[in-house]
Amino acid sequence: MRELYWKLREKLLTAGLWPKGWIARGACYSLGLAVVFFTLQILLRLFSPKLSAGLEGWVKFLLFDAALLFSIVTFRALKRKILWRLRNRLIVTYIFIGVIPAVLLIVMALFTAYLFAGQFSGFAVTSEISTQLRSMEAANSAIANELAAKLERGENANAESLSGLRRRNPVWEHRQVCAWYDDKPLPVCTDPKGATAFPYPEFFREDDNPYAGALRDRQPFHEIVRDRGQLHLRVASVLATRSGKLTVVTSEPLDKRLASQFSDSLGEITLYAAGLQHDPTFTVGRLPAPSSVMDHEIWFGTPLRVVDWKTGKNETIGTPVSPVVRVRTMPSLLYGNLFASLEDFAKGIEYILFGVLIFFAIIELVALIIGTRMTQTVTGAVAHLYDATKNVDRGDFSHRIPVKSADQLAQLSLSFNSMTESIEKLILEQKEKQRLEGELAIAQEVQAQLFPRQVSELESLEVHGFCRPARTVSGDYYDFLTASSHKLILAVGDISGKGISAALLMATIHSAVRAYSVESLPQMRESVAREPVAVGAVAGAGRMMAAWPEGIEVSPGALLGLLNHQLYESTPPEKYATLFLGIYDGRSHQLTYSNGGHLPPILIGQDGAVRRLEAGGTVVGLFDNMTYDEGSVVMHPGEILLAYSDGVTEPENEFGEFGEERLIDLVSTHRQQPLVQISQTVTAAVDDWIGDNEQPDDITLVLARAR
Repeated sequence: MRELYWKLREKLLTAGLWPKGWIARGACYSLGLAVVFFTLQILLRLFSPKLSAGLEGWVKFLLFDAALLFSIVTFRALKRKILWRLRNRLIVTYIFIGVIPAVLLIVMALFTAYLFAGQFSGFAVTSEISTQLRSMEAANSAIANELAAKLERGENANAESLSGLRRRNPVWEHRQVCAWYDDKPLPVCTDPKGATAFPYPEFFREDDNPYAGALRDRQPFHEIVRDRGQLHLRVASVLATRSGKLTVVTSEPLDKRLASQFSDSLGEITLYAAGLQHDPTFTVGRLPAPSSVMDHEIWFGTPLRVVDWKTGKNETIGTPVSPVVRVRTMPSLLYGNLFASLEDFAKGIEYILFGVLIFFAIIELVALIIGTRMTQTVTGAVAHLYDATKNVDRGDFSHRIPVKSADQLAQLSLSFNSMTESIEKLILEQKEKQRLEGELAIAQEVQAQLFPRQVSELESLEVHGFCRPARTVSGDYYDFLTASSHKLILAVGDISGKGISAALLMATIHSAVRAYSVESLPQMRESVAREPVAVGAVAGAGRMMAAWPEGIEVSPGALLGLLNHQLYESTPPEKYATLFLGIYDGRSHQLTYSNGGHLPPILIGQDGAVRRLEAGGTVVGLFDNMTYDEGSVVMHPGEILLAYSDGVTEPENEFGEFGEERLIDLVSTHRQQPLVQISQTVTAAVDDWIGDNEQPDDITLVLARAR
């Protein structure tokens, strides 16, 4: 089971379906528990239906929880997948920055236009009602003046003008006029149908009522009133005569008939009014067919200001009993009402607005095209960079990004191309460096073979040599050659320059010294030897026997002369070497030497006395036809020969050079120790003097101690 679990987990991990976050794991746990509870519910249904029903709620809850958590995980996965590409991120950014504000502005403009149209439709209804009230007010004022004139003349209080209006104007067939003289009704308060007269408004007598004050200021009353369970349009005029006060009120019911008079130009009008006795809610008119695609239905409700005829108080707008007029109309109807008087000028404005709409649509289209192009430019550059990084990740540094623009992204691509080109060059250089390092390692191994490994010391002379290159290979040289059972040749040199060229020249000198010391010597010119002689040599078993024909042995000066001529002929002018050659005779304890421009070796006696071996000449290989003097010294038992290169004495720090005196003191102090230990002491002191700095030159040290 455990093995099956790990196999399933590995497969799901490979497919990317294994839940990693706590939300995904919680969703899986909830779904698993729901499955377990559902299975248990089915099993319990056979034995205990009550327990099975109890588990049903848990199953639903766990399924809901799992669905919610899986929805969150799915949303996160889709968001991560959609927003992974830069193009999608730019599109989302463009939508939030450019599209959503534009959509919000359009929605706000449409909502504002809708509110304006609704307000305008409501205003049209209330304006029609106000027009009716003003018409009734003018007629009521004329009737009041006529009655007041008759009362002042003592005539009967009848209004002939009212009878004429009812005969000539059909509207007056539905209007009722009542008059009171000093609060007493006059015999004119009837309508054509003989309806009951409405009562005198008591609030006209109240001094604190605003309408009473308005009437005293000769401002007529004109309002929508609620009286006896119906809505009416009523106007009132109060005239003071010489004998009393005349009050004339004209009323018209606010019903379907009246509403239908102004519904034809607006559409469908519905009145909602609670607390009315007869037909509290009615609808008049009808909605016409749309005239265009943009001609959509608009409906809006407008509350009406109503006065209670008994109390004179305004009904609070927004209360359940407050009447509301709802208008269902079309923009074309409102447009016709709004610009009815403008006619052709309105059409011109319409064309102008349409042209502005087209202009802004073109601007939006151009902006969309430019934004798309810029998005493609950015995402294309990023895609090229992404592909280039994948090529670099595979090790293909020859891939170059195509550059077709002249912007910052193009400069980034050019910088990337320059970077990959530099890396490609560095890799080639690194490969070349590794090849050279491999060759240098081989050269180092070869050069290490050139230095003497095992030295056949003489019974009367102990020798030791040490060389540490500043770089991989060294330009310093030292060698020990056994010439016979009692003679030993010592050689110490320093090649100009460092590195491979110096190492090659060092190998040349090494082979030449050994060849000239071991192989037979040709006849030497007078400029090489102090007198015209011939030199012969016989080699055998690693030992050298060299002697003049007359029995005179080969001299170090003659060898330096031969080496100087060979190097001068075979090396560039700037290449030369310093070389010290000495031949030690173990029988006589005598050292015969010649110094070709090298730092003079030093003989340090047991008493600390110092002798420098300076006999010789200039450097080897720089000038032709040079002669080298020889010197000879006797080495006393315990006396140490110290030969070194400038890499020992010339290293510097803040206190100056290491120096020859410090070297002599070190060797003198430790003169009784083995030569190997003396060499280690000197090199350790030089390292301490250099510190953390790089070793400036090759360090070569040759020590010989007489026994």
